[in-house]
Amino acid sequence: MLNERVLVPSSRGAQVCMDVYVPRVSREIDPGIKRPAIVICPGGGYAFCSEREAEPVALRFLTEGFNVFVLWYRVGAQPEDEIRGQDASAWYDKAPENIFPLPQHDAAAAVAYVRSHAAQWHTDPDRIAIMGFSAGGHLAASLSGLWQHAELWKELGLAPEDVRPNAAVLCYPVICADEDAHRGSFVHLSGTQDVAAHQRYSVLNWVSGDYPPTFLWHTFTDEAVPVRNSLRMALALADAGVLTEVHIYPKGRHGLSLCNDQTGAAWDETLHREECAEWPRLAARFLKNL
Repeated sequence: MLNERVLVPSSRGAQVCMDVYVPRVSREIDPGIKRPAIVICPGGGYAFCSEREAEPVALRFLTEGFNVFVLWYRVGAQPEDEIRGQDASAWYDKAPENIFPLPQHDAAAAVAYVRSHAAQWHTDPDRIAIMGFSAGGHLAASLSGLWQHAELWKELGLAPEDVRPNAAVLCYPVICADEDAHRGSFVHLSGTQDVAAHQRYSVLNWVSGDYPPTFLWHTFTDEAVPVRNSLRMALALADAGVLTEVHIYPKGRHGLSLCNDQTGAAWDETLHREECAEWPRLAARFLKNL
């Protein structure tokens, strides 16, 4: 298997890290294989990138037949590598530097990078999904709604067809900027505490008939990002005529990731929800059926 970290050119001279997970091509199976791909955006309130929603998820979707890429997009006030192993909550009080549209530039650059390297990585360039968790879900959802806005990608030297995700998987995503908001995410994305200014970053503003097919999942008891984020997103997608699959599980805290001991400490049973752990299989089925 090819497993390496590459540097993806983005805006303002930045190079963002992306981890590559691509199975070796076997002549005994299919030497001409072109696999579907997933670009993963971990969550963390736009203040950090959660390792729990990164490599473990990538390895899970490798088993479903995908090439997988984990994007360490620009967040908060400090590079992701500098906060590993530290108390992530401390970074919510830092002055945000990498505000909109820099994280969106990184996600767009990552999708375009995977597409431009499709032949090298035996990837189908027309089957590249973007997956995001919590604030990473907002990032995935915003690129899915904004990809056709050519002016956003001029600084990257990219066109809408380069950055367009072919599908989206949104896991307990931050969507709404009003009373249902996860406020910290919008503070770090916008660089301001002004709630009125946050409204322009609601994903609901960007849903249209151009939105890609979308898989959504959430838990009804999520206290950090209210379930209404996914419910309202699903209704907006339905109104726009976008193919959508939605799963709302009755119980479970925020940040479940894979919902098992691969992404939750053995001593923290709140991160283990057997009934929610089916979501990767369901998401993989959704993507394969497109």
